[in-house]
Amino acid sequence: MTLAGFITYSGALALAAAIPGPGVTALVARALGSGFRSSLFMALGLVVGDLTYLTAVVLGLAFVAQTFGMVFLVIKWLGVAYLAWLAWSFWNSGITAETVEAKKGKGGAISSFLAGLTVTLGNPKTMIFYLALTPTLVDLRTITMADYGILALCTIVVLLVVLVPYLALAAKARWFLQTPRA
Repeated sequence: MTLAGFITYSGALALAAAIPGPGVTALVARALGSGFRSSLFMALGLVVGDLTYLTAVVLGLAFVAQTFGMVFLVIKWLGVAYLAWLAWSFWNSGITAETVEAKKGKGGAISSFLAGLTVTLGNPKTMIFYLALTPTLVDLRTITMADYGILALCTIVVLLVVLVPYLALAAKARWFLQTPRA
């Protein structure tokens, strides 16, 4: 792979990660409820989820997705229907004032990490990026193990550069909202 290919991939990933979606929403919610440390472990889970998709694409699952496109389309629309049902349920249940407080107890870093991982693995935006866009940005037929290593490093760096400001600002907002002045 060329330097231009790595830059193109990194730029596209940064743009996709910067656009708020389920991962960023979950990360901000975790930072507002639990603070910086817990949300940092969630961000690491999000990164590992992205690395999982990158690995799947490099190993050829993009070909499977293209071959079984109709199955993936049906799964996607089932997901849309489920999200619409959830939205309808929340809309009809009404809004109640509640205090947002993180649960104290078991898990901590591990549960935050696993939450980030599962959010990423179930995120349609992430799926689309890796299964549909990455094969157009990266020539998967000529990728070497060294290229994969560089892509993985680019993924880690780009996602942390994009996600850490989100969680830092949300953690700062949490601190600010807890002050009597707020």
